[in-house]
Amino acid sequence: MARLLLIGVLLALAFWVYSIVDCALQDATRHRGVSKPVWILIVVLLPVLGGILWFVVGRARRASAPVRRAPDDDPDFLGSLGSVRDQDERIRRLEEELAALDAEADDPRDVPPASSSSSDDGAEGPAGSRGPRA
Repeated sequence: MARLLLIGVLLALAFWVYSIVDCALQDATRHRGVSKPVWILIVVLLPVLGGILWFVVGRARRASAPVRRAPDDDPDFLGSLGSVRDQDERIRRLEEELAALDAEADDPRDVPPASSSSSDDGAEGPAGSRGPRA
């Protein structure tokens, strides 16, 4: 009978220590009910009962933690994007604006080069080579 009592006390002691360590190492956002120091106090003062209360009431499950999602998996984000028709209209407007800007812009390649003196003073041309030598 004494052996059975000793085994029970050792199991209760192991459970008590495990409860204290688990409560102390949990993130503060994963505690339900009261704050983290109060839970530690409850587990320390009520050895077996405090540990049972901690695991049943105080410890939040992992599923209750916020789930992080990529934007393309988040239905709220996807709903805020608008419809395909809205995007097509925006693309059409942007293309019209770009075409108007292209029509207004002067392309420097279309403008004839400024006339310079016809004398060969040894200046290099645009390709970096001197003109033909005679």
